[in-house]
Amino acid sequence: MNYKIIDKEQYYRKGVFRHFTEDCKCSTSMTARIDVTDLVRYSKQTETKFYINFLYILSKVLNSREDYRMGYTDELICYDVIHPTQYVFHEDTQTCTPVYSKYYDDYDRFYHNALQDVETAKQTRDYLLDMPNHPNWFDASYISWLSYDSLNIELPDGYLFFAPIINWGKYREENGRLMMPVTVRLNHAIADGFLVANVFRLLEQEIKLFANR
Repeated sequence: MNYKIIDKEQYYRKGVFRHFTEDCKCSTSMTARIDVTDLVRYSKQTETKFYINFLYILSKVLNSREDYRMGYTDELICYDVIHPTQYVFHEDTQTCTPVYSKYYDDYDRFYHNALQDVETAKQTRDYLLDMPNHPNWFDASYISWLSYDSLNIELPDGYLFFAPIINWGKYREENGRLMMPVTVRLNHAIADGFLVANVFRLLEQEIKLFANR
């Protein structure tokens, strides 16, 4: 785990950071539907799992810009890389097991390892969350039972949690396209409406590049 310390006096969001860490500690979240038609087609043609393919694209997007890789200890920091914490649902107990998967820019390596992580997690029913030892991991949770319209994640006021929290639901057909709800939550100290909305734009951009390569 490598990171660099951000000089808060030189930070390009200095004023915003001060306001949302001192005066108004809060997060910002947004839900929108993205077009996943091409990714569904690709996944079926290649007989790969849509879920893992989307997880790869999501991880690539969040690693593409420093604003999404921020952290806070006693200092404002930016990680070299962040990894997804995915969740495996157990039908028998109706509980989830967190899975720490490493992000690799190489798709084949990521796909193989993330898929193996899922299979390993299926063998336990423990809630193996270990955030202190995984500070540069972000939450990536698939809500497979519903194509929802909105979702909100609440964190206590004053809790400077900077890692992204991403949820997504079932895709559904709308006007001949497959649209999937995605929710992006970021701390307002390090992200505003543009940076949150930008995640959706980058996701659709990367889906087109990935599915048509």
